[in-house]
Amino acid sequence: MAADSAEQFCVAEERSGHCAVVDGNFLYVWGGYVSIEENEVYLPNDELWIYEMDSGLWTMHLMEGELPTSMSGSCGASINGKLYIFGGFDDKGYSNRLYYVNLRTKNGTYRWKKITNFKGQPPTPRDKLSCWVYKDRLIYFGGYGCRKHNELSDCFDVHDAFWEGQIFWGWHNDVHVFDTTTQTWSQPAIRGGDPPQPRAAHTCAVLGNKGYIFGGRVLQTRMNDLHCLNLDTWTWSGRINISGEKPKDRSWHTLTPIGDDRLFLFGGLSSDNVPLSDGWIHSIATNGWKQLTHLPKSRPRLWHTACLGKEGEVMVFGGSKDDLHFMDTGHCSDLLIFQTQPYSLLRLCLDCIGKNAALLKTQIPCLPSKLLQQVLKKITFWAAVSHRQEKKAETERQSQLNTT
Repeated sequence: MAADSAEQFCVAEERSGHCAVVDGNFLYVWGGYVSIEENEVYLPNDELWIYEMDSGLWTMHLMEGELPTSMSGSCGASINGKLYIFGGFDDKGYSNRLYYVNLRTKNGTYRWKKITNFKGQPPTPRDKLSCWVYKDRLIYFGGYGCRKHNELSDCFDVHDAFWEGQIFWGWHNDVHVFDTTTQTWSQPAIRGGDPPQPRAAHTCAVLGNKGYIFGGRVLQTRMNDLHCLNLDTWTWSGRINISGEKPKDRSWHTLTPIGDDRLFLFGGLSSDNVPLSDGWIHSIATNGWKQLTHLPKSRPRLWHTACLGKEGEVMVFGGSKDDLHFMDTGHCSDLLIFQTQPYSLLRLCLDCIGKNAALLKTQIPCLPSKLLQQVLKKITFWAAVSHRQEKKAETERQSQLNTT
């Protein structure tokens, strides 16, 4: 039983710089890297980890087809049940390749497809970029990468150069659109407003027809500016003037849309290289930030992912609890769930039954079949939570014994 439960309650491996999306009742995780003996090790490119929200269980599926190389810093997004992966960095350098996989597979086989028959010009190779999903289009902004001499432009802030091969590295603030229906790359003509300065390790989120950007890094500067791009008219807002307090400068954070007019900001790395554990909600209606005061200070995260669940919860997975520039050992595998709105009464009842299954074992079988299925998944969910908490406590006890 112990071996079976250990396998049943397994979790996706620790990682940073990975991709994660939600489709339906599932969270999908691909890619990223970990550090082993001070070496960056990219995680297998043929593994897709899937978390079922109702049962709280992880499963790993091997993938087939035209596999992307193992990378970190790729940009992942989902449209109509397909996970798209663009860009990233591996041992050979930066990528500007685009792949997709159908997540709603009928036979349980996940098959990658490299998009090669596209029209138009893709962005130059880069990683640590972000994107907005709007009207079946992937709209990419920024990132760190390389360009040839004849590709230099005002949208590129040069960091370093290799003159012999005329290769330049730096930060971008250009906008590129991939239309998934026509398989076409394009660069929209920006019709007004001041664009954000070039950056990478920033974050993007869509509310209505507005694409928001917060923070990021260029050279040695981390930022806390908020901008938005109208995705219909292609006009920039310029830096949005915020009333009241606001989050400090950061990179490697996440920004998640919650509801129709709010954005949830979490974590990142501060200007003084401190991993952050703070959470903030930005209201479009009031144009202000409000810090959440009840978050634990002991769970910082940077270069993690954050996805919105079906009941308004934000699911943060992976990332690092250390400053990756100086101590790249703190990669995480736990899933942090932030409740941003009250749960439904049904959800609360199911959780109550799931937590107290032992006390209600004679009554549970009498439930109607459809409700019984939901209750059984909640029982599994809370059993998985309990198992992981016990395992973590045991690991911490062993660690304390070893140090003493």
